[in-house]
Amino acid sequence: MAQVTVMIDGKAYRMACEEGQEDHLTDLADRFDRYVGHLKSQFGEIGDLRLTVMAGIMVMDELSDVSRRLAKLETEMKNISATREDDRASTARTEELLATTIEEVTARIQGLTAKLTGRPGAELN
Repeated sequence: MAQVTVMIDGKAYRMACEEGQEDHLTDLADRFDRYVGHLKSQFGEIGDLRLTVMAGIMVMDELSDVSRRLAKLETEMKNISATREDDRASTARTEELLATTIEEVTARIQGLTAKLTGRPGAELN
């Protein structure tokens, strides 16, 4: 397990993470530190715990918003996929009907051709 020291509100925190995740953890800590710094600039020294809780709530609010947007996009994607499948099925039915119609027209043309050329046994369909 890797160890990383991150800085939040000017204080060092030693944290463990999986190997290869050090940069990611450092980036997350930097982003969280920006939340804390923003709140500190707005409210001043209101206590480490209060700043941390407020920053955590801001992060959770942002996460909640992203989760709602993701759920909405997933629903839209499912609807689009369902519509696309319906369109494919409709296209397949149309193609089958078209093929059957072409076969019928071809048979009629062949029948007319046979009748016009005077071949015996030719019938008009």
